[in-house]
Amino acid sequence: MDVLKAVLFFASVVSAKYLPTWESLDSRPLPDWYDEAKLGIFIHWGVFSVPSFRSEWFWWDWQGVKTNDTVEFMKKNYKPDFTYGDFAKQFTAEFFEASEWARIFQDSGAKFIVFVSKHHEGYTNWPSKYSFNWNSKAVGPNRDIVGELAEAVKSQDGLRFGLYHSLFEWFHPWYLADKKNNFTTQEFVDGKTLPELYELVNTYKPDVVWSDGDWEASADYWKSKDFLAWLYNDSPVQSSVVTNDRWGQGVMCHHGGFFTCQDRYNPHHLIKHKWENAMTIDRQSWGFRRRANVADILSIEELLEELITTISCNGNVLLNVGPTHDGMIGVIYQERLHQLGSWLKVNGEGVYSSRPWTYQNDTVTPGVWYTSKSKSQPPAVYAFLLQWPEKGMLYLNSPFPTEKTEVTLLGYSGPSFKWTSQPTQQGIHITFPALNVKQMPCKWAWVLKMTNIKN
Repeated sequence: MDVLKAVLFFASVVSAKYLPTWESLDSRPLPDWYDEAKLGIFIHWGVFSVPSFRSEWFWWDWQGVKTNDTVEFMKKNYKPDFTYGDFAKQFTAEFFEASEWARIFQDSGAKFIVFVSKHHEGYTNWPSKYSFNWNSKAVGPNRDIVGELAEAVKSQDGLRFGLYHSLFEWFHPWYLADKKNNFTTQEFVDGKTLPELYELVNTYKPDVVWSDGDWEASADYWKSKDFLAWLYNDSPVQSSVVTNDRWGQGVMCHHGGFFTCQDRYNPHHLIKHKWENAMTIDRQSWGFRRRANVADILSIEELLEELITTISCNGNVLLNVGPTHDGMIGVIYQERLHQLGSWLKVNGEGVYSSRPWTYQNDTVTPGVWYTSKSKSQPPAVYAFLLQWPEKGMLYLNSPFPTEKTEVTLLGYSGPSFKWTSQPTQQGIHITFPALNVKQMPCKWAWVLKMTNIKN
């Protein structure tokens, strides 16, 4: 009888159809893999990587809002008749090796990547039928960048492939016409945006569809709900795909698979709906900047703090790198990714497949954040320490120990740590071994594993 119930339940799930309404679309469970992954890599790469002057918004800075430094840069360095389209010829990608990128990303400990297939400039990194002469096969590299990267990433164990796609384009005449008509017409959506999205999903089968560029028009203009219903019901990735929340004006942080809410979003408190901290290693830009200084690059300590505080509060981190126009991931980016990977090799047990605990951070001792695994045997609570305890003693107010409580340090092969509790005081006092911090398995942040904790 139980087998029959299971079969009937599975059949009902398979036959379920999501309607093009937010109520129905939001009822779709988020595929488990995304919550378990915790860390992804964002890659911003396009024609904007050629001038690499200010940010990936270079074209808009130059000919949209006309920022003084960008306009002056073009006057000093380029002929008066130079156009933004001329930059595409210099988007050469001669050093781009998809397999090497995939190796770097896997080495970082990331479990998925999200590649910018098209930014607001409209240039597609694949030979789109809907972007005539403004794509990576027609001008520039003469290659299917998305296709090469998709194949390389999917060949790596435990690494999933995702795509970012901008709904709008700054200077596309169809979009500007729709905008002039107060979005009562949808020529751009029907002729450009939706065909591109269907083409991307059917051709490359991404496990993440990361939408952007939605904010000027409603979800009804973008026909977002119709696309998402198809994506969840009938697409080749219907059971595995995850989506974000940028599908129309007023949608962000309210509807979608996971919430982004804003760039570099990190509320530092529990958000019950799964969310994502999309952030950059370069503090000022998503695309590569030739003018970046060392001070503009986040340190490994800062990156780990972002990762730890994010996963403690039910978020994932999507960490951005910006390759150069010729296809190189800069040494400083590679160093940060390698540092993350080496840290995760020691402490990944407390990161991957973890869940928020009863408390997100310690209520007394600063710089301590928690995750948990209730299904492990025995159930475990992980305390992430952003600072090494002074004098070898750590007091944690949040955990309630039992007689069977054990405390260990991930990566440390010595005996369990000694601990005590006071009858008149909640929490736990942990005594660290007489070891210098330099002798510890990690240099930057440390993870205690506590089992048989009451709460």
